[in-house]
Amino acid sequence: MTLAIVLAAGGPAATLPDDTVPHLAAQWRTAGADDVRVAADLRELAALAERATGPVLVSGADLVAHTTVLKHLATSPVAGTAALVLADPPAAGRATVREERGQVIAAAPAGRLPDATGSFGGALRVVPADLPALVAAARTAAATPAPAGMPADPTGFPSDATPVGTDVDRLFAAFTATGALTFAHRVRLLVAHRVVDPAGLAAARAELAGVDEDAAELRLSVKERDDFFTTYFVSSWSPYVTKVCARLGLTPTGVTMISVLFAVIAAVLFGVGGRPALVAGGVLLYLGFMLDCVDGQLARYTRDFSPWGGWLDTMADRAKEYIVYAGLGFGMTHAGLGDGWVLALAAMTLQTVRHHTDAWYGVLHDAAARRPKAVSTGGGIGDKLNAASNRVQADTGSVSYWLKRTVVFPIGERWALIALTAALFDTRVALIAVLVWGVLAFAYTGALRTLRARFMRVPALGTVDAGLHRDDGPLLRRFGGRIPAQLPLAVLAVLAAAGLLGVALADGDTARWVAPVGLLVLLAAGLAARGRAEGALDWLVPAALRAAEYVFAIAVGVAGDVPLPLVFGYVFVLTLLHYDLVARLEKRQPAPPLHDLTLGWEGRSVLLVLALIAGFAWVGMATLGTYLFVVFVMSVVAAWVTVPARAARTAPAR
Repeated sequence: MTLAIVLAAGGPAATLPDDTVPHLAAQWRTAGADDVRVAADLRELAALAERATGPVLVSGADLVAHTTVLKHLATSPVAGTAALVLADPPAAGRATVREERGQVIAAAPAGRLPDATGSFGGALRVVPADLPALVAAARTAAATPAPAGMPADPTGFPSDATPVGTDVDRLFAAFTATGALTFAHRVRLLVAHRVVDPAGLAAARAELAGVDEDAAELRLSVKERDDFFTTYFVSSWSPYVTKVCARLGLTPTGVTMISVLFAVIAAVLFGVGGRPALVAGGVLLYLGFMLDCVDGQLARYTRDFSPWGGWLDTMADRAKEYIVYAGLGFGMTHAGLGDGWVLALAAMTLQTVRHHTDAWYGVLHDAAARRPKAVSTGGGIGDKLNAASNRVQADTGSVSYWLKRTVVFPIGERWALIALTAALFDTRVALIAVLVWGVLAFAYTGALRTLRARFMRVPALGTVDAGLHRDDGPLLRRFGGRIPAQLPLAVLAVLAAAGLLGVALADGDTARWVAPVGLLVLLAAGLAARGRAEGALDWLVPAALRAAEYVFAIAVGVAGDVPLPLVFGYVFVLTLLHYDLVARLEKRQPAPPLHDLTLGWEGRSVLLVLALIAGFAWVGMATLGTYLFVVFVMSVVAAWVTVPARAARTAPAR
């Protein structure tokens, strides 16, 4: 149950009309609150929050906003607490905030935060896990009353600047000081202001009346910042499709499945070949990508968010792309243009490794934002790169801005490139184009990110379950070594896999007997399985281990004369397992229910080598791949159906 609390005491509440608080309470009900209470002071708010069992919405009485603003805050899809942040200059005594990567890093009175990026909007949505922090913050703020005529500063700092004024500002400053992870919720297209007198209230309400709330809500379904192709060739018209889908009663998950169907048909057409089929495949691929954007827009428009929908969207995006690679590879081979499965395997491996570096670089930045003292401020190359990147990102719409967003080869550009090159040329050109641009993008982002990370000195891998995200199996998690050299040993594993692939391409028979040696070198990465993950570049370890396992599996397949479509299928199943981990990493979710049954990268590699030595590599790879796929499906069912159903049955009645 969602509880909304309007903090009515203190500040301008006494000077505003009597209908202000009831009007705001009614808005919270419309925005989705199951229960709305008015708290006379911070102690009453603490008592209400202490008894709450679900999310708690808190606002001051001086907030004037569209109901949609409150609804968006209440239903924000971020995993943690969210605070309304405005671009308005703060009034005296109001709290200002500093944000990094969408997180509120600090809150202080106006004048005490020289690098403030916005002002507190007087409302926040607190998730259940942060309710103890909210209760503690309310009691801390209440225990430090202001002298007569002067509001208190709960931080205890000397009053060398205007202190935090209203109760809700004092509460937010104290809450931020607890260290609770808080995300900034910005207002676009709609209106939200904090007022201090009846004249300001009237002006704000007049501004609200001048905005078409429904039209703004539809426009808000589009991401504020997206990539060039998506912005100008998809999002310019996809909101109309979003509105049609909403009227038809389609769910975001339903739209996701339709986009998967479009991608599968496009892959089949690429496999069939011939100019009409290639052109039709390109058109369907474009429409499938449009629907891939619409599912997210529909979720934002209807506020239909769920952990399952977010997970499915992540998994479907990658599965669709790799199914298209398979279609291109088959089509290239079928057309006599060479062995397309080689290029398809290379493209899938490259993109998966890239995606892992992207995800872990995000973890690195989030950790740096939460631990700003770990970021270098000495004016070195890391600081200069950060400053240059921030300048380009701030210059929205400039040539440098779009170049920076395009050169990294995002998904919209990838799908557009595939559709155009396949339709205008052939499947071989499409795969080569994806590989060339992908390699250049990987080199560009890898070099710059490595330099920036080197100077951030934030041990990102050490902030999570390193063994889980390394994908260590039961053997390494129990018996792995403790050498604190995560990245060097992971790179050694990549080199071992690449060396075995080189031998396999030269002489498959020799590779069968070299494989055990390569396996031993590969397993050397296990010497760091239980070691400290404190290196500045250890965020690259999961991607390096993915590369090592995939290349090693491909080498075993080549050495054992395994048909390349089967090798592609096996690696595809591995990508599903690993993208499941990435999706859980981004949402800070626990391990998949049946994760140990996937055997870990070391266990799978050992089984492949044993099958190769025994002379039935293709049987071993097919059997292991089938087993892993069955485990993956069972794990998905357990995670998203069985476990939630069991939890619902055993939950105590309230």
